[in-house]
Amino acid sequence: MPSIRQPLNLRIGVVQFAPRIGHVQSNIAKARDLCKRIQRGSVDVLCFPEMAFTGKYKHRYVFENASAISPHLEHPTTGPTSQFCAELAKNLGCYVTAGYPEKLSEEEIKGLEPEVITLPSISEVEKKPNNSVLREQVGANSAVLYNPEGELICNYRKTNLFVTDLSWAKAGTGFKTLSLPPPLRTITLGICNDLNPQSSIWSVLKGPFELSSHALENKTNVLILLNAWLDSKKDEDVEHDWSTLNYWASRMRPLWSDGKEREDPENSSNNGSDDQEETPSPQESSPADDPEVVVVVCNRTGEENGKTFAGTSAIFSMRRSVGRPKLLDMMERDEEGVRIWNITV
Repeated sequence: MPSIRQPLNLRIGVVQFAPRIGHVQSNIAKARDLCKRIQRGSVDVLCFPEMAFTGKYKHRYVFENASAISPHLEHPTTGPTSQFCAELAKNLGCYVTAGYPEKLSEEEIKGLEPEVITLPSISEVEKKPNNSVLREQVGANSAVLYNPEGELICNYRKTNLFVTDLSWAKAGTGFKTLSLPPPLRTITLGICNDLNPQSSIWSVLKGPFELSSHALENKTNVLILLNAWLDSKKDEDVEHDWSTLNYWASRMRPLWSDGKEREDPENSSNNGSDDQEETPSPQESSPADDPEVVVVVCNRTGEENGKTFAGTSAIFSMRRSVGRPKLLDMMERDEEGVRIWNITV
């Protein structure tokens, strides 16, 4: 008779805030202040957004060239983001992850030739008469993960670069999955645009779903996304960005789909409507046959150079037998603070 795994108590924290571009030390001081009420031993992993302390959008939304981002690039392990995360991890006795702009080594830069590229014309980008820029790969849009002893255990580079990264960043070589002690177990890290399709030919129902498929294939228990995701600008008087929440959920379809196509995938996540209680409970299926994937999205909030971020950091529970994602909780669009979710997995 197979043994029954005992339920685990998993505590995941997100820090949603509005950093000021280029003000690294003041942004770290703000983050430290937001975290000062977290008690040691009260959380298993604490997440900060993409490029958490540097900010991301400068010079009309895109870093114009490598020289614009270069002053903000950080060395792995010794940069301000790494130093802060290592200190916080030791103080709280938990894992800490945060996004940052990584400085490439001189040896790595030597093999990368500058080239002129044309930036994609997509809705989020201010269209210019000439979208050509000189691409010099001097850094990477990265994320560090520190263990409770304050040791670096993972440095992940964003795989699917967004237009804001193209002028300066080197893409990573693939998504990162690693095994940690319970209750985290197998986790996968992603950064913002990693969730988007890498192909120009895709559909909501059939994908491709690169990051979610990777998580499924690698039997991920916890998928963590560190984002700097822009607001959808839909229903701006509503405190949560439901359009963005629904899109995030739709891009995770392999983790929750039961294989039955639905006409309106945007209604696949619990959106606060009257039918919310109809969502099947994840506990109704067998964990052995249909393991749960917990998805955590840590997004930034606020405005930067005329661009508004979605906030709405969220936690989902996903099982393929359920046929729809289950939204457990989310923060508000403009909320700054720490949210710790305590769930049983």
